[in-house]
Amino acid sequence: MVHIFFPSNGRSQGARKAVSTLVLALVLGSLGGCASVPPPDTAMNQAQTQLQAARDAGAADYAPVDLGFAQNKFQQAQSAMASRDYDVAASLAEEAQADAELARAKARLGAARAQIQAKTDANNQLREQIEETLNQQEQQAQQAAQQAQDQQNGLPPQQQTLDMPAPSSSALQPLPQGQGFETLPQPQQQPQQHDQGGNP
Repeated sequence: MVHIFFPSNGRSQGARKAVSTLVLALVLGSLGGCASVPPPDTAMNQAQTQLQAARDAGAADYAPVDLGFAQNKFQQAQSAMASRDYDVAASLAEEAQADAELARAKARLGAARAQIQAKTDANNQLREQIEETLNQQEQQAQQAAQQAQDQQNGLPPQQQTLDMPAPSSSALQPLPQGQGFETLPQPQQQPQQHDQGGNP
């Protein structure tokens, strides 16, 4: 530590006054500089809003790295606000807001891709089920046709041919009375004529 000694005369008193004035000016200047920068309340609120929007969009699942950057910078901005370092706080709040917006955009894109993939998987599963059902129906039809062919081949030859259709019931009904077969009259025998000579 360096000690500066001034001789006890009129000049020393003037030097002390000059040093005191300079120190006071520096202190007032620093206080005036701090007072000229207002707290970045708007930037802090916007950064916090974007962080919440990114979380709601699913950034923790689809963009965890960008969301982590935004959260860390926002915490640093809060520390700068507590230290009244408003310039640094404003800069960190803007960076946190930008990272949060990027995380939100990536989260929306990731959620859209996941939804498309889920629909694609559902369509593929439905297509497989339809194909499996059609294959089962085709196999059942082939088995039924094969069984019918085997049964037909196992029957005797006379049963494989088509039978004649049975006569209708009207053809088998008895005829009404008086409409049966008519009996034809027999021809009458004429008497034999004898010759005049008496010969038969």
